Amino acid sequence: MILPVQIRAARALLGINQSELADMAEISPGTVKRIEASAGNMKVLLETVVRIQQALEAEGIVFIETDEMVGVALRSKS
Repeated sequence: MILPVQIRAARALLGINQSELADMAEISPGTVKRIEASAGNMKVLLETVVRIQQALEAEGIVFIETDEMVGVALRSKS
């Protein structure tokens, strides 16, 4: 499952705010704010996180998770 820090980083790469992400994922802005503010254990439905992940991936975000790192990247538009 993606982490709050990845969601914040993905938004930064795309230059969007929490409300814009909420619109893209069809969830409330308060939900995005609550998820991003959580330190680790997100108390949220898996479906909600999947909606966020799918919305960000549709915009070119790639989620990275290895033994050594967790992050995001923006797919090139070529």
